[in-house]
Amino acid sequence: MRTDNKWVFGSCIAALGVLFSLPCFLFIAGCSGGGGVSEEPFNESLLGGDTTVIDATSQAFRFPAPNLSDMGLQKHMEGDNTFETVFIARSGSIRSGLGPIYGNDSCARCHINNGRGEPDEKLTSLVFRISIPGQSEIGGPNPVPGFGIQLQDKAILGTSEEASVLIEYEEIEGQYADGTNYTLRKPTYTVTSSYILFPDDSLLSPRIASFVFGIGLLEAIPEETILSLADPDDTNVDGISGRPNLVWSFENQEIALGRIGWKAGVPSAFEQAARAFNEDMGVTNPLLSHESSFGQTQFNGLDDDPELNFETLDTVVFYVQTLAVPARRNVDDPQVKRGQELFSETKCSSCHIPVLETGRHPTRNEPVLSNQVILPYTDLLLHDMGEGLADG
Repeated sequence: MRTDNKWVFGSCIAALGVLFSLPCFLFIAGCSGGGGVSEEPFNESLLGGDTTVIDATSQAFRFPAPNLSDMGLQKHMEGDNTFETVFIARSGSIRSGLGPIYGNDSCARCHINNGRGEPDEKLTSLVFRISIPGQSEIGGPNPVPGFGIQLQDKAILGTSEEASVLIEYEEIEGQYADGTNYTLRKPTYTVTSSYILFPDDSLLSPRIASFVFGIGLLEAIPEETILSLADPDDTNVDGISGRPNLVWSFENQEIALGRIGWKAGVPSAFEQAARAFNEDMGVTNPLLSHESSFGQTQFNGLDDDPELNFETLDTVVFYVQTLAVPARRNVDDPQVKRGQELFSETKCSSCHIPVLETGRHPTRNEPVLSNQVILPYTDLLLHDMGEGLADG
């Protein structure tokens, strides 16, 4: 199960990320069920089907799906409260459980207004997945001894953070075919001030927090639809060789199809949320009951009940699953229509599948996410993006 950055999740946002990876809900129309063309016309601005909301403000990612039931809306709002909660280290509080080492203290601090984070040097919403060559016992990235699978740059009072990261930039100048000049900034990341020696052969993969709407819709795309789009050996000789990422499910203790995360490294929203609480905030939960610092000198020695109960975790999962998808704008703009044509002509749509149809959601009985024609612009597969985007 190769998970380095050379293989990238098949969506428009596939370069960096953490916590949740979602489709690039953009433009185009006309397919149904596994990407097949539908003769039924539909409103191509409704990117999330019936979960779509029309809003173009800075709050566009914060709405509940408009097709939620009254009970569903109540649960959604409860999850919203926890998503916004700032966790603290002090015990005995409903907000307790932070640390001992962590990356941030709230879901919302990384996912600003449920949108994408900023890759600032304070690592507010930028984290680093780390590993050493080889594979772990469950077939994924091999944890770095003494550090684990994610670098923790913050710690509670009296505890040492794992390390800091120095970010430096190299400017690369080039020229487009029409003679227009451009300048790119290539970042270089260096681990500094580590609490113990950071192995020289360690691999770093930077992940910026992505927007969190649309996760429930991705979960509801039938597995057979995703697998039907895979062609790892390019047997049809179209130059496209996407492959599924088969990953370990901690919840079900078996190999499962990955579809969440920047590299489709997690099989469900429930597991992604549980990992986020545990790895990003140091908050234990029913799925991951050991501290992320377990086995390290920062470990507080407590191996007690989960700091986040199942009911609270489940409301957060439901919240992100049932966020509304913002509608596409400028559908009839001639320039946009021409861009749409070029997108198809240049075969971008071969990986970024414009339209798919969800089936019945695997865990939610409410019909809000089921049987929706959506425009996700992803095939939920991994693609070899070349050495320029590889991180080893």
